[in-house]
Amino acid sequence: MAILSVSLWLPYTVELTTENSMQPWSDEEQVDSQQPNAEDFKVVDLSANMTESLKTQTPGIGKAFLSVLDDCLPAHTAGAADNSGIIESNIDSDHSQGRHTSLLEAKSRKQTQPKGSTKRTPKNQWKITPDAKGNSGLKNAVVAATKTGDVKDVTWVGKMRGPTDRLSRMGKLDEILDSLEHEHDCLAVICEDKDFDKSYNHYCRGILWPVLHYQIPDNPRSKAYQDHSWEYYVKMNQLFADKTVSSWKRGDLVWIHDYHLFLVPAMVRQKLPKAKIGFFLHSAMPSSDVFRCLPNRIEILEGILGANVVGFQNREYSAHFLHTCHRLLCVDTSQDTIHLEDRSINVIDIPIGVDPATLSSDKDHSSIQEWMKIVNERYRGMKLIVAKDRLEPIQGLKHKMLAYGQFLNQYPEWRGKVVLIQICNSTGRDPELSARISDIVDRINSAFATVAYQPVVLLNQDISHCQYLALLAVSDALLITSLREGMNLISHEYVYSQDGIIPGSKNNGSLILSEFTGSSAVFNGYDIPVNPWNHQQCADAINQSLTMAPEEKKRRWQGMYDRVLQQDARTWHTRLVNELERITVVQASQERLSIPRLSTKSLLAKYNSSTRRLFLLDYDGPIAPRSPSVHTVLMTQQRALNVLTDLAADHNNTVYIFSQRMPEEMEQLLQAAPQIGLVAENGCFLKKPGDFEWLQLIDNEQIISAKASIQELLKHLSERLPGTSIEELHCSMVLHYDDAKDKGDARARAGECASQLNDTCRAQRMRAVPIDSAIAVEPVDCNRHTAALKIMESLNREEHTQATQKSQIDFLLVAGADRTDEILFQWANKLRDEGSVDNVYTVSVGERPTEAIASLAQSVTGLLSFLQRLATAPKDCSSDDVDSLNI
Repeated sequence: MAILSVSLWLPYTVELTTENSMQPWSDEEQVDSQQPNAEDFKVVDLSANMTESLKTQTPGIGKAFLSVLDDCLPAHTAGAADNSGIIESNIDSDHSQGRHTSLLEAKSRKQTQPKGSTKRTPKNQWKITPDAKGNSGLKNAVVAATKTGDVKDVTWVGKMRGPTDRLSRMGKLDEILDSLEHEHDCLAVICEDKDFDKSYNHYCRGILWPVLHYQIPDNPRSKAYQDHSWEYYVKMNQLFADKTVSSWKRGDLVWIHDYHLFLVPAMVRQKLPKAKIGFFLHSAMPSSDVFRCLPNRIEILEGILGANVVGFQNREYSAHFLHTCHRLLCVDTSQDTIHLEDRSINVIDIPIGVDPATLSSDKDHSSIQEWMKIVNERYRGMKLIVAKDRLEPIQGLKHKMLAYGQFLNQYPEWRGKVVLIQICNSTGRDPELSARISDIVDRINSAFATVAYQPVVLLNQDISHCQYLALLAVSDALLITSLREGMNLISHEYVYSQDGIIPGSKNNGSLILSEFTGSSAVFNGYDIPVNPWNHQQCADAINQSLTMAPEEKKRRWQGMYDRVLQQDARTWHTRLVNELERITVVQASQERLSIPRLSTKSLLAKYNSSTRRLFLLDYDGPIAPRSPSVHTVLMTQQRALNVLTDLAADHNNTVYIFSQRMPEEMEQLLQAAPQIGLVAENGCFLKKPGDFEWLQLIDNEQIISAKASIQELLKHLSERLPGTSIEELHCSMVLHYDDAKDKGDARARAGECASQLNDTCRAQRMRAVPIDSAIAVEPVDCNRHTAALKIMESLNREEHTQATQKSQIDFLLVAGADRTDEILFQWANKLRDEGSVDNVYTVSVGERPTEAIASLAQSVTGLLSFLQRLATAPKDCSSDDVDSLNI
């Protein structure tokens, strides 16, 4: 078994070398550029830049500090002449001095070359190196699971970073693709650069990313909904799906990751109906009110539902997804399952984490201790707050700076004693936001700085991994104010770095974390949760973190540390793989073809040996043909009455008929068989065999109060949809739209209506459930399951009160034909598994996925024939007689 890990970016990138100089791809390159040259690439000495930033942003430090700083710098970064360019954030990504010299000399030669001179074309080579960007959490998780042996065979499917058109023109593409496949287990998806730009930058980043994080792109200058980026998004998803399909082998697991590839699950499912497909959304999942703003919302949801399993970072996001599918697609959903007509999709929530083993190895690097020494020396005697974010609106940088300024204003005792170091990554640059953040920082520094103190140090650049880990280790608090974020792994890395093992590091630091991040649910209150929009709360949280007693800090940190270890990257990936394997097995067992055909060969022997039998049968479908509408009263066929009467004539048998119909209709339909027990309105009413009075199983006043508010909403919707009708029952109401003029519009509006009803009627304990071409609004606390429990309780009580000694129920048969019967199947199967009833048979009638243990292909004819043979079969029959009873 292999795992196909499908994500936008491959974990490796391609670097071009020209005359022994390395040229990494740049994300900012124009897609229509022609040939690569040294001017296209810029080498930045991030270590030197951080030093210069500390020097220039800290007036009054003086030559003494600069001397100390240069003395403490690692050997490969000290001095301007010997700078090494740090391109990646990995510890082992240092580049040689000769490489930088070659790049600078190549640029100089090009600038000084006389016009008309002959320019020698250098020979272009290439090299595959680990990609420091992309989804590092996913990459670390797969690597961690591979190292421990939890996963043995993983193939990556994704795109190479940077423009691929150039590689094709240079004739290098084929050999690079071959090397990626055979040496790095990577299958590269080739997409034209202009198509990818439209899909990624325009649709993914311009439309999907903001909406998923509760930011509707409604800027007057935005043309997000006017371009044709959706077409390019579909095209890119199809390329990923085709590559996945061509690489798939029987038994492989396919895990598709993140919002860039929403449509891939359904595209793969279309060509591989039996494939095991999982989809995991690493970002946040908004509520249905926000998600429905997407013009292509239906296509996206249907694309995701091509998977067997859909995963999210926490329960809130999975609940949003279930609610969105219920509202926009009008499908039946339960707590963790979406029920389609032909199959079901399980929804899980498993938070991703960090890899402690990799972090421990990184922390042992000598450069980290050198950087810790630098920072400790510079900020000796001060409290240090660290923050690292992308320069994007959703990161809440503006809120963070305003809250920090309010903190310094309201807690003057901390002025000159605390410093906030804010690092802004190069990814996600927003010039307008950058200017606003810089303006706020300047105002804070102007208000509270002295000749020897600067309250905010703003670093608008990437820093090396060594510097990053060093800052986490020596800081007193980490401040995260994201307005919305799937999972903030920086907070996990901070907690793990605060163990105090490295000499010179702090321990038990406080974590101030936005409650709108997925990590907040992971840490479960051991952090200091804040609402980023509440600047006063954030300011108080900063003061709380700095004044917290050591014992309390230790308690909180230990709680967070335990969760970082329990929910690490390896565990996340292993659980995803195991859940997909487990769930697909369960789903396969529920498919129509995998459910065994009902045979009376073994059942008849159990039937004859039992002494107390209970039959729970659905009326609409198994007993009588389905009518176009529930309120259409049909005459029960005489054959059905005869079969039910014969079955109930045996004094060891108790027969109950279940239906959604009203009690009056049930009595009219089955008045010729008074010895049959009846359950009406899906469990709200019950009439025992031989009784004349109905027992109402739900409070009548509660129903009257709930229906008053429901009627107005259903009436309003029905008036807007010609052809719809409202059916009012005693304890429920049904909106039928099978005769609506525009069934598509009626279905969409019915889904919205169901969502609104579930929100408004929660207090009245009512719920809206999609059924065939209708929405049924029924009580939450009363259903077929509760009626079945009442029947069992009544039968067991009768056994103890009657003079004749009767044993408990030892034979139970449940037969049904639609989704409402699944709750009965689950209950009966549980009785079988627990051994509460000796012989249990659950039978699904018709073609659909089910939890029943047996099936009948024929509906009315099949079940009636089966029941008739049970009722008329001899008590003692030979093997030949039994074989003749098979249906």
